[in-house]
Amino acid sequence: MNKILLIIQREYLSRVKKKSFIIMTFLTPLIFAGFYALAIYFSIQGVKGTFNKIAVVNDNKTLTEKLTSKQNYGYTYVNKSLTAMKAELKKTDFDYILYLPEFPLDQPHGIQLLGTKQAGMALNNKVSDEIENLIRTQKLKENGISQQDLDKLISNVDIDTKKINENGQDEDSSAGASTILAFTSGVLMFLFIMMYGIQVMRGVIEEKTNRIIEVMISSVKPFQLMMGKILGIALVGLTQFILWIVLTISISTVVMKVFVDKKDIQQLTASTTVKGGKASVKEGTVQPKMENNAGEAIKADSPLKTIQKSMASLDVTKIITVFIFFFISGYLFYSSLYAAIGSAVDNETETQQFMMPVMLPLFLGYMLSLSVITNDPYGNMAFWLSMIPFTSPIAMMVRLPYGVPNWQLALSMALLVIGFIGTVWVASRIYRVGILMYGKKASFKEMIKWFTYKN
Repeated sequence: MNKILLIIQREYLSRVKKKSFIIMTFLTPLIFAGFYALAIYFSIQGVKGTFNKIAVVNDNKTLTEKLTSKQNYGYTYVNKSLTAMKAELKKTDFDYILYLPEFPLDQPHGIQLLGTKQAGMALNNKVSDEIENLIRTQKLKENGISQQDLDKLISNVDIDTKKINENGQDEDSSAGASTILAFTSGVLMFLFIMMYGIQVMRGVIEEKTNRIIEVMISSVKPFQLMMGKILGIALVGLTQFILWIVLTISISTVVMKVFVDKKDIQQLTASTTVKGGKASVKEGTVQPKMENNAGEAIKADSPLKTIQKSMASLDVTKIITVFIFFFISGYLFYSSLYAAIGSAVDNETETQQFMMPVMLPLFLGYMLSLSVITNDPYGNMAFWLSMIPFTSPIAMMVRLPYGVPNWQLALSMALLVIGFIGTVWVASRIYRVGILMYGKKASFKEMIKWFTYKN
């Protein structure tokens, strides 16, 4: 045991003292904080500064209702033909031309949005939705429904999503918040296992090619050497992960306070769409007003605020604890296989044929977790992916924000530990022979022979 601790200490200190480790540990949170700040900044600028002027050429005599301007785009009806407007567009301050040809209201077609620049998908979808609402409104009015009656028909439906816990009590929940956290956990788990597992393999190859391994093997057993290397690099990864979390949160908080105005954040998080309300437009801005039947104001929470509220209701301590367990266990599971690969080859180029069978289950778990599980976190596929040790580190972390029964979580943990013990046993039998093999290209058949050798 003392020898394993000495190897762990050597592996840990030799890596955390490297300039590359120190630079990347502090540089990565700065990069993340920078991207975060830039995303907020450009989102705010997009809300504040973007305004498109649209000239409406209405040749449709049936469609008498008119489009109303919004916060980031305004409509102006012009008494000119489409040909004339196309010829004069560059000379005017309009950005686009919206052409409404003659068509029956039940079969709209031929509508065009023209401009000297390509209209974005968001603008195209907004204009399309507003024309659909305009046609619907006119149809209702033509059937004898007044504007006042039409306003009464529109109701605001806000579904408060809750989850019943094991004690029968209601808990706040959000599919959006759970999905965001699931994606983040799955991606981080995949990256960390891959990154630090490959470090183990490279470390073994380096020591083998430098013949350092021959000196070390005279003092320690191959199993002790492999376990010390795996656990030492695991501590390096855990140290870097914790520092990244602390530094990212700290730097992001400072950046937001220094560079981003609180009023801009409030404007960004404010609800931009108000169902069943009226919007008053003045000088290119919109001021949403919502009233119920009694004329009382109704406050609408933005999607961002809803997600923030739901995130606050999640058991963050449990999620972080489980993440650390599955990160360490998943890393140990895969790093033992990477160590066996490193011991079987003389250089990194020869690892390609062995890495694919090891990486394939990890890739499979990653892809299925972020597609199947996020759509059906309680299905049979999600259950088995979170139980099989090859895929459970990613799959369980993707499932966890949606809620996982404690017995399933405990079973997944137990199976992963058993799987780790099994892979370490298999890898150690290959490792003990492979680290002393030089000048011979290994194959799967050769590795099976090494596994069957007796001590």
